[in-house]
Amino acid sequence: MVGSTGTGVPADHLGAHPLRLVAVTHGAPSGENREAIIRLVDGVASARPDLDVSISFVDASNADVAAALAADAEPDAVIVPLVLSAGFHVRTGLSLGLDRLGGGAQLAAELGPDDRIVEVLATRLGRLGLADGDAVLLAAAGSNDPRAVRECFETARRLAQRLGRPVTVGFIAAAIPRLPDAIEMIREVHPGSRVVVGTYLLAPGTFYDAASAAGADAIADPLLLPEEPAAPELVELVLERYDDADANSRERA
Repeated sequence: MVGSTGTGVPADHLGAHPLRLVAVTHGAPSGENREAIIRLVDGVASARPDLDVSISFVDASNADVAAALAADAEPDAVIVPLVLSAGFHVRTGLSLGLDRLGGGAQLAAELGPDDRIVEVLATRLGRLGLADGDAVLLAAAGSNDPRAVRECFETARRLAQRLGRPVTVGFIAAAIPRLPDAIEMIREVHPGSRVVVGTYLLAPGTFYDAASAAGADAIADPLLLPEEPAAPELVELVLERYDDADANSRERA
């Protein structure tokens, strides 16, 4: 686990209810991945100077994600998982981590599916100069959790509606159809079409590298890039997830 690094300013404490947001991501991040994620967290901190904003990178190779989170967060924090779909790490590991923290810690919802993510996906694909004859495929990380898989298909449905064209789904791991198989299927059904991949991935890393090597004709950038500020839509989405969890906590108090 990589320890938390604060990216915001001290919170304006309201009585006994401090405003504390801990953004949690998992994996063993590369330099590019880390920088891209920090861009998003910095955007959140800048948009809400009343929040004490920090980030925790929880190493997915750590068998005890719950213990890692409990060691890296505060008992009065709102934990916002920076994941597009909620698989094991959110529904099991992070939830157990909250139990170990105790106190008033809250777990916010995952980021997707959401139309703001779809808008950023459409923008990324637009940079590739989509033509009428292009076949669009959404590459997702994949999960053993059926609900997470359904959420990826829901995002593809929303993206198809946004683009006004069909969007096929391919998974990089843990679910089917696998991305190379989906690309091959599209080429069989639509010979001669350019296969363009939109990446339902938050930041560069191992999954993006695998998607890039899957054989498509063009691939869009992930939602976050180390050299660009985070899209306002994504900053707004993180803050909305925080606000919803914080409001639920206040209602129960």
